[in-house]
Amino acid sequence: MQALESLISYTLAMFEYHGWITLRSTAEALDDEPPLRLGEIQDLVDELAGYALMDLQPMNGTYYIHLGGNPNRSGQRGPAVIDLFAKVGRLAPGSYGLLYVHDADHTLSFRVFRLVRGTVTEHPDHLLSPVIPTLEDAETS
Repeated sequence: MQALESLISYTLAMFEYHGWITLRSTAEALDDEPPLRLGEIQDLVDELAGYALMDLQPMNGTYYIHLGGNPNRSGQRGPAVIDLFAKVGRLAPGSYGLLYVHDADHTLSFRVFRLVRGTVTEHPDHLLSPVIPTLEDAETS
């Protein structure tokens, strides 16, 4: 019974996500040829901006998207954040990146979404999961 109470208490937690994408127009892209569709990618970022970390920035000649947040629940933001990876993959199929997601309403583990060559795949996480006992102690009463 104590374990069940700990689980119920834990599931009142949040939806957490952290990720990055390195933007490349194609896997063969050299010296910005063909050019990135930055205007369209910026529009995607702008749709999700305003709540938490969400930016598109150049660094040393390469563009990156960085994102992170912790809303109360997945709501519409959860699917939209994951969908961002798929949309970027269609606009810039040479891009690559990782998105770590923990939806405490549905699981005690993180999930990892990987963007490579325009394709997003989902993978179990073995570094931070299971959240209890890896990151947090079980609640004791």
